[in-house]
Amino acid sequence: MRDLAKLPKAHLHLHFTGSMRPATLHDLATQYGVRLPSALLDGDPLRLPATERGWFRFQRLYDAARACVRSEADMRRIVREAAEDDAAEGSGRLEIQVDPTSYAPFVGGISPAVEIVLDAAREASAATGTEVGVIVAASRMRHPLDARTLARLAAQYVGDGPGEVLGFGLSNDERRGDTAAFAPAFSIARRAGLALVPHGGELLGPDHVTEVLTDLDPDRIGHGVRSVEDPRVLEQVVERGVALEVCPASNVSLGVYDDGAQVPLGALVDAGAQVALGADDPLLFGSRLVAQYESARTEHGFSDAELADLARSSIRASRAGTATRARLLAGVDAWLAEEPAAPEGAPGPAGAPGPEGGRAVR
Repeated sequence: MRDLAKLPKAHLHLHFTGSMRPATLHDLATQYGVRLPSALLDGDPLRLPATERGWFRFQRLYDAARACVRSEADMRRIVREAAEDDAAEGSGRLEIQVDPTSYAPFVGGISPAVEIVLDAAREASAATGTEVGVIVAASRMRHPLDARTLARLAAQYVGDGPGEVLGFGLSNDERRGDTAAFAPAFSIARRAGLALVPHGGELLGPDHVTEVLTDLDPDRIGHGVRSVEDPRVLEQVVERGVALEVCPASNVSLGVYDDGAQVPLGALVDAGAQVALGADDPLLFGSRLVAQYESARTEHGFSDAELADLARSSIRASRAGTATRARLLAGVDAWLAEEPAAPEGAPGPAGAPGPEGGRAVR
């Protein structure tokens, strides 16, 4: 089978702190004398129940990691390494998400925090060949007025190139906050030409997807997998052309599904949804971008042609410029035109598809 790390793709769902390499987190914790929870150091993916208690534990771990990011140099390192890791996995376009509020106290405010990330993204793009755009995200855990402030800030740096702000997001526990209360912030972002990319439909079901569609009018939804539970909601997602950033490892780690095979990837694709695979928080979930494509291949039976379609979908759902999209799409065609490699005489895993075989449409 063809090497998935060589498949050109776009990575649209990756959080700033959650992108950290474990070794980097260890270095920063040592530097600042921070004692980290063992769950951040043992190398095992999180496995939590999809409850408020489970999310609370996830958030505490995330906050412990974030507490180790205390300087401009730390922030630049995270962006650079995220780009390096994506480049090694065939990602030609990374759209990394950051809430600058968390890092502002260490660098003089939210504006400097954004500018540091953008400058680091430009440098990383030039050094790695992977374009890095930035999504500024508000948190459901904070007041909606804070979201408006961040939307206005994001609007000052709007653009689709490396080191520019391409979108505005809304993250954290879906069960918190009133989605409609964040609509004014999203209106600000929409008027500025930013892509609207809130989270939704992971911890909560299809009704939450409808809420996000109605109140925020998104271009993409972070996760959105549970739209599959109501055919009418999924049909609305498809008809409106809203792309879904599907993160299988995240869904399993947060207890939404028991294992990767239960993630409704095939059902979403078969319904006509535009799907972009993402790694979300590899620091906690122990799984980077290529692993999501490997899951599609081994657990969902996607052929190489279907994996190429997933990669094309991610590129088209990105905010990359016309030239970048054309280059990456041409690279996908070239990848698929290559002869697949397989050990001579070695059969594939039982029940696995051949390189061009594919799965049965549901």
